[in-house]
Amino acid sequence: MRKAMPAALVTALAVHLLAGCAENRTAGAGTDTTGAEIPEKVSAGTVIAVGSPETKVALQLSGQIDELPFKVKWVQMSGGPQCSEAFRAGELDVCSAAEVPSIHARWTGLPTKLVAAEFRKDPHRNPIYELGIAPGADIDTLEDLRGKKIAYSPGQAQGALVLRILARAGLTEKDVELVELPSTGDVYPTALGSRQVDAAPLGGVNIKRFTTKYGKEGGKTIKHGLRDDPAHLWVPTESVNDPQKAAAIREFVKFWARAQVWIDEHPKEWVEGYYVKDQGLSREDGEYLVRINGTSDIPADWDPVVERHQKTVDLLAEKTGNEPFDAETLFDRRYETVAADAVADGRKGS
Repeated sequence: MRKAMPAALVTALAVHLLAGCAENRTAGAGTDTTGAEIPEKVSAGTVIAVGSPETKVALQLSGQIDELPFKVKWVQMSGGPQCSEAFRAGELDVCSAAEVPSIHARWTGLPTKLVAAEFRKDPHRNPIYELGIAPGADIDTLEDLRGKKIAYSPGQAQGALVLRILARAGLTEKDVELVELPSTGDVYPTALGSRQVDAAPLGGVNIKRFTTKYGKEGGKTIKHGLRDDPAHLWVPTESVNDPQKAAAIREFVKFWARAQVWIDEHPKEWVEGYYVKDQGLSREDGEYLVRINGTSDIPADWDPVVERHQKTVDLLAEKTGNEPFDAETLFDRRYETVAADAVADGRKGS
């Protein structure tokens, strides 16, 4: 496999290639008005496009989807790369994503905001990712990564996690070979199984499937010991600059939060309705995912969230050569307590 370009060079190229598109999008966003008061009511004719497939299924299964006081155009996408391109094209208003896409968007000239935050209770017992180790790679600890080939996806959560893992092991990207690969689908498990890379962060059912398929040959996973669980609702600044869309997004955040609680409280229905019927997984795989995912933690105070985000900004800036910035600028504080209040109100009502 061709050796990856340095991350700083990749970022510079991305900035150059996307400059024209980003300039148009920035111009369309106009002045940031996210300090303005959000209207109390949403016009019934308001439409927002949402990329959060899990939320759609949870609202359907819980019977809440018909209670939305506005129109939602559901888009079958989530995550940084797909959603950022949809934001640029003006085709998406809300997306489910981790923390890195908002940072990467800032560096490529795309104005965005974070309007909801979710973590996992007991995140060290229930991490999202484990470090997959290829058969025969001779890696038993994080320190053994020195000199090894590691799958790396800049602009995504897995890429930032790799940099954190190296720092925890007392290593830098110069001590390893970072191989740029997209982290979608089964790309990482396949690259590990074929020995294209020695290590790669694996999440969800890929952890179980990789060890089942390659365990007899020596394939395994090891714990990284880091918190890797931030999840957000992410929006283009242009959408929250629009008063009616801002109000619709506020109401959607409430439904999203209650959907997370419903998932936690109805594991059997979630396994059957989402993992089996919607995603086509086996019931065994669905039960495995529910077990490792743990339960949701939706904070009402974003100060620790912003502090964590800032550490990620600073880490990525150092490693990629981009300019650090104040992470506070990525958060729309008008939405700070919306999700947590909705959860509290829902529990009182039940």
